[in-house]
Amino acid sequence: MKNIEVKKIIKPVIASDGAGVKLKRSIGVEPNYFDPFLMLDEFGSDNKDDYIGGFPAHPHRGIETVTYMLQGEFEHEDSTGAKGKMSSGDVQWMKTGSGIIHSEMPAMSEGRLHGFQLWINMPAKLKMSKPDYIFIDSDKMSIHLDDSKKVKVIAGKFEKAEGTVKGHNVEPVYFDVELNKDKEFIFKLPSTHNTFIYLINGEIEIGAIKHDQVKDSTLILLKKGENLNVRAKSNSKFLVISGKPINEEIARGGPFVMNTKAEILQAVQDYHNGVFVK
Repeated sequence: MKNIEVKKIIKPVIASDGAGVKLKRSIGVEPNYFDPFLMLDEFGSDNKDDYIGGFPAHPHRGIETVTYMLQGEFEHEDSTGAKGKMSSGDVQWMKTGSGIIHSEMPAMSEGRLHGFQLWINMPAKLKMSKPDYIFIDSDKMSIHLDDSKKVKVIAGKFEKAEGTVKGHNVEPVYFDVELNKDKEFIFKLPSTHNTFIYLINGEIEIGAIKHDQVKDSTLILLKKGENLNVRAKSNSKFLVISGKPINEEIARGGPFVMNTKAEILQAVQDYHNGVFVK
């Protein structure tokens, strides 16, 4: 079985989105697309001015958005009628399909807000499907815990801990791993999948081949393989995210990701004509 090694180490760029929310963006800049992953943002600040504007109502079509809160509170509301408050540890997994209009606004005016948003592409056959919304309560999340690590399983399976999201077309893996200094995280992945690690804090080494230092807020793209081995040089926290490539051409238009430019223009037209939400 082939060991998984580091392909590229990337420091995210400072950006802003929504109504001025400051964030660190990696996927969506470099690389622009890591099939099936379209975007990865880390938002986090103790300064309310960096997040208080939130993400007012905006449309999406053709993608899935996965929001994972580490700290703080956000309120979600969308055109399907779904609404709720996300607190520390909660996950919102939204399949936008044919079209959804939603808002994500901070339900706090002080304190630390910290979390991630991941965009996953949808295949052509599902892009115009009915929108779907999954809320994963932190209290109900499956967790593996031993002397060396803690693994929160959002999607996929680690040991006996299994995620809520099942039967998904890209067979996703989404783990939040806390690994103690000098300990190892070992996991077998499908050789078909594209995989990345996002280091939140600490310092880690990956695979058997020596690579540049990886420390704090860093995106690590991995080569395809099966055996993933991560060693912690200090107490570390990181995300392991993996998915089966869709292998289709994509066309982007802001919050819309389709297969052709014509489909993007149709999405824009539908939105402006008031027929976007089916």
